[in-house]
Amino acid sequence: MTQQVPGSPAGEVTATSPAGGPPPPTDGPDRPVPHGSDAAHRRLLRRQRRSRWDLKLSPYLYVSPFFVLFALVGLFPLLYTGFLAVHDWNRAYYVRGEYVGLDNFTWVLHDPVFRKSLVNTFSIFLMSSVPQVLLAVSIAGLLDNRLRGRTFWRMSVLLPFVVAPAAAVLIFGSLFADQSGVVNGFLRELGFDGIRWHVDRWWSHLAIAGMVNWRWTGYNALIFLAAMQAVPRDLYEAAALDGAGRVRQFLSVTLPMIRPTMVFVIVTSTIGGLQVFTEPRLFDDTPSREGGADHQFMTTTLYVYVKGIEDQFYGRASAAAWILFLIIVAIAVLNFALTRLLTRRSAS
Repeated sequence: MTQQVPGSPAGEVTATSPAGGPPPPTDGPDRPVPHGSDAAHRRLLRRQRRSRWDLKLSPYLYVSPFFVLFALVGLFPLLYTGFLAVHDWNRAYYVRGEYVGLDNFTWVLHDPVFRKSLVNTFSIFLMSSVPQVLLAVSIAGLLDNRLRGRTFWRMSVLLPFVVAPAAAVLIFGSLFADQSGVVNGFLRELGFDGIRWHVDRWWSHLAIAGMVNWRWTGYNALIFLAAMQAVPRDLYEAAALDGAGRVRQFLSVTLPMIRPTMVFVIVTSTIGGLQVFTEPRLFDDTPSREGGADHQFMTTTLYVYVKGIEDQFYGRASAAAWILFLIIVAIAVLNFALTRLLTRRSAS
């Protein structure tokens, strides 16, 4: 039934229940809905609300295992190492927990062996990371072409990466042996004197850098190749119509399009290059295995290992680890800033 609403315009009526009670609920401005649909409407609202929360929270839940694992095996050791760095925690003298401030950092920075390890680290890093990135980009550019047996060639560049580091050191140890190495034998055939790869400082850096490049160049080449595969082929066709050759297309189309991937590879290569440990540790043929008899190829990570594990000076080893960590962060930020600057200049 309907009734006239007092004070309403003439002719306007409202719906009421048959018993004269309140009007039935509606799901729109003019559409009455039957009684009992309020519960279904509330359930629909709850489902919609859960769906919105699912869209907002599910991405964070998907990535949360990484951050939980990082907090357990990455962040906590980093913070605990910082705690040890400001305490005199030297098991060799049974001294534990005495707060010493920055004394460990001062001692490490004045240690000539640590300074020598820093120079060795940067030397090996420059000999490995720079040629590694250049070779990886070049190899990826070749693999991006239509070659016969492309799958075979793409898989073959990854084979050095799956070889165990110990096996790689054995291979390069036979190549760079001081007396009977393959390289020295070849040099003597050409009339040159042999090189003392394990004694001469800079030659040992070159040998270690060769091991690093052999293992990681193919891995980075596949990363570059994946980025090159995502470059639209229309750009190459347009460049070819403009008269650009293969080299010009690579320099003007490929490299600008894979710039974010290049930043990623450069940053990760920097981090890995400054943390070289396995190669110099296994390359050493002295009983102490501390980067040569005169520490001529001791890296900073090897210095941390020697001070912390062998000498058991946990405070000094932690201070050296934090110094290396700050250096890596500074170089990574510098790489990022330079890349942003070059990107803005090229865009303008």
